[in-house]
Amino acid sequence: MRELPKAGETWRHFKNHDYRVIACPVFHTETDERMICYQAMYGAEGIYVRPLAMFMSEVDRKKYPNAPQKYRFEKVEADEPNGN
Repeated sequence: MRELPKAGETWRHFKNHDYRVIACPVFHTETDERMICYQAMYGAEGIYVRPLAMFMSEVDRKKYPNAPQKYRFEKVEADEPNGN
């Protein structure tokens, strides 16, 4: 099982944009589903929420056969260059 994201960490989307985790896990008020809240580190720096399971899932290889990552989001280590 993969380690869950923590607030303040940077994670890279497979389309090569970086995001800073704001809070994880957070919970849907009606369903109690685990979610993640994160912010883009590019452009207008939008803030997003999505199901944690989706955030942690593998890239759909049928739809994106040439994606450079195994997972939709992968943690960026402190010494990695910014992919944006």
